[in-house]
Amino acid sequence: MRFFVATLLAAASILAPVVGYAESADVEATIQKVDAKNLSIVLDDGKSYHAPHDFDFTGLEAGVKVIVFYTEMDGKRVINDLDIVHHNNFGKTA
Repeated sequence: MRFFVATLLAAASILAPVVGYAESADVEATIQKVDAKNLSIVLDDGKSYHAPHDFDFTGLEAGVKVIVFYTEMDGKRVINDLDIVHHNNFGKTA
């Protein structure tokens, strides 16, 4: 029985880094920069978020407040989904 428990604990400690390998999270922030060519956005938290190849950048520009749902993989924040919270209308006339 002790061998079984020891084996189970060893397996858990080996697999523990895998859990941290791809961690999902979300952040609410304002876009500082959009780089559609390189499939990324930079938020006012200073971090870069990378988009998948089929990502739609329509309506995304500096000053737009968003909620970004992302997964962190290999030190990169990869966008899973994005919701626009508030669109900055400065400089636009109605």
